[in-house]
Amino acid sequence: MSQRRNEITDFEWSIIKPLLPNKPRGVPRADDRTVLNGIFWRLRTGTPWADIPEHYGPHSTCYNRFVRWRRVGVWDRLFEAVSAAYDGDLQSIDSSSIRVHQHGGNGKKGGSPRRMPPGTSLTPDAWGARGEV
Repeated sequence: MSQRRNEITDFEWSIIKPLLPNKPRGVPRADDRTVLNGIFWRLRTGTPWADIPEHYGPHSTCYNRFVRWRRVGVWDRLFEAVSAAYDGDLQSIDSSSIRVHQHGGNGKKGGSPRRMPPGTSLTPDAWGARGEV
C-alpha cells in the first residue's frame, strides 16, 4: 500500500489494528486501514460522506463503520491508545483564522455600551438560573 500524505502511518497502524473489532459476517470485509483513511479524510475535509474518493472504498462502508464503531466505543479506545503511544512526542497547533462576518463587526470603538430595553438585565436570575445551594 502506497503511503499518502495525511494517512495512517505504519506505526499508528500497528497500534490501531489489534483494537479493531473483527467479526466476519460472511461477506469479506473491506480493508480496515483503507476505510479508516477514508473516514479520517472525510472528517478532515468536512465534505459529505458521498464525496469520499473511490480509492478509500464505498462511502457507505466508511459511514457505516464510523457510526457502528461510535456506538460501541471503538473510537475512544483508538484515540486513547494512539495518544498513549506518542506519549507527548506529538504536538499539534491549530493555525486557522476565522474572520467576523461583515455585519458582525460594526461596533464603534470606545463607544457607549449596548443599550437594552428597560427592565431587562443580564444577571443569572433574569433567565431563571438556579443560584448556588
